[in-house]
Amino acid sequence: MYKTTEIASSEIASDNPVHQRLLFPYQHVSHLISGNILEIGCGTGRGVGVLADKVSGYTGVDKNTELMESLGQKYPDFTFIDMFLPPLQDLPDNHFDFVITFQVIEHIEPDSFFLAEAARVLKPGGKLYLTTVNKKFSLTRNPWHVREYYADGLQKLMEKHFSNVITEGVHGNDKVMKYYEENKKSVERITKFDIFNLQYRLPRTWLQVPYDLANRLSRNSLSNQNNSLVNSIQVDDYFLSNDPENSLDFFYTGIK
Repeated sequence: MYKTTEIASSEIASDNPVHQRLLFPYQHVSHLISGNILEIGCGTGRGVGVLADKVSGYTGVDKNTELMESLGQKYPDFTFIDMFLPPLQDLPDNHFDFVITFQVIEHIEPDSFFLAEAARVLKPGGKLYLTTVNKKFSLTRNPWHVREYYADGLQKLMEKHFSNVITEGVHGNDKVMKYYEENKKSVERITKFDIFNLQYRLPRTWLQVPYDLANRLSRNSLSNQNNSLVNSIQVDDYFLSNDPENSLDFFYTGIK
């Protein structure tokens, strides 16, 4: 049920490069966090196990009753809340040491309010760790996203809510970028049939199912053509740098 291309599954071989890319920020922040943390948009719980022994308290929120109940059973010492957000309803001010939210803000219509709520629940001096895709490297319109960002645009928005904002980028090594280029060619073979540029003209909700089908076709095709490359990419093939403009994803640190 939750193995769409937008979520990316650890159990589907063709999703591996994306899964590893989404896993990377959890691995990175696992060395930075402690205390009581909130994850906004915890999804399937991809990173909960990575963080579990690093924190004294964990609260995960997302809009999916079944998922939150399942994660609550798997991690009974943690708290999972089914919540349509923002706001972060009933979560207290100045409460969490860290807030993490990875690949979420692009799905949120009131993005400034979203950031304001993240800042509200942080303790003074607390940190928000946030990732989102770099619009510059998007291969096509993603109809699951309300919007995508350039590095300076989101930094300016975050600066309205945080006293200090640090912008870094998630990059990939040669293997990752080879996969990216092959994926780009695969996507272009599909989008060349969109002669009327409907991907940018139609309402995004109309395009979500076709997009998912086309994306799955592209990933499966790449896996069939170069399975060794797809399978070989691991979390260590991604890294942070101070060149966000040319990164696959942005990695922001917001300090309250």
